[in-house]
Amino acid sequence: MRSKSQQLMNEISAYVDQYYSERHTAPSVNEIAKGVGIAKTTSYRYLVAMNDLGMLRYDGASRTITTRMISKFSESTVPAPVVGAIPCGTPEEEEENIQEYVSLPVSLFGKGEFYILKATGDSMVDAGIEDGDLVVIRKQPEAMIGDIVVALDETGSNTLKKYGGLDPDSHSVILLYQNQERYPNKQILVKELTVQGIAQHVIKAL
Repeated sequence: MRSKSQQLMNEISAYVDQYYSERHTAPSVNEIAKGVGIAKTTSYRYLVAMNDLGMLRYDGASRTITTRMISKFSESTVPAPVVGAIPCGTPEEEEENIQEYVSLPVSLFGKGEFYILKATGDSMVDAGIEDGDLVVIRKQPEAMIGDIVVALDETGSNTLKKYGGLDPDSHSVILLYQNQERYPNKQILVKELTVQGIAQHVIKAL
C-alpha cells in the first residue's frame, strides 16, 4: 500500500465529523470527495486505508462510515418518560403517570432532562403541533418570549402555549394560542405561572 497523506486523512476525518454534526448522518464517498476536494476513487482508497489504520470504521459493502465521534454520539442516549397528554393533567413524573420510557439520542436532542407529552386539541397548529403529536419537552423553570411552554397556572390547570411575557396593564403572564384561523389573536392571562418545560421537538406519525 502506498503511503497516505496524514494531512488528508485528518481532513477527511474532520469533514466526516462536521458533516455528521450538521446532518446527523455520515457522508457518502462521493460527498467526502466533493467536500475535501479529491477524486471519488481517492476518497474510497483513503477510507479503506483509514479503516486499516483504525482511524475510523468503513464498511464498503454497506457504505457506512463511523468515526470515534460518531460512535460516541450514536451510542449516547438520554431516557425520556412519556407522561401522558396535555392540556389534560399535569406532567408530574410520578411512577403511575409514566406510560413508558423512550431513549433520545443526545446527537439529536442534546443533553438535559426531557419528558414527552401527547398534544391534544388544535390551539397550537400554527406552531406545527397538532392533535396527537408527541412533543419532546426539555425540563427547565424559565422561558423566553416566543418559547412554547408547558405551563401550570394557579388553579393547577396545565397547558401547552406560546409564552408572551407579561401584560403591562394586569401584570399577568400572557399565554398565546397559535391557531389564527380558529382562535384569532386569542390569549390567556394568568396571574401565577409555573413553567414546567420548553417544547424542543415534535414527533409526528406518518
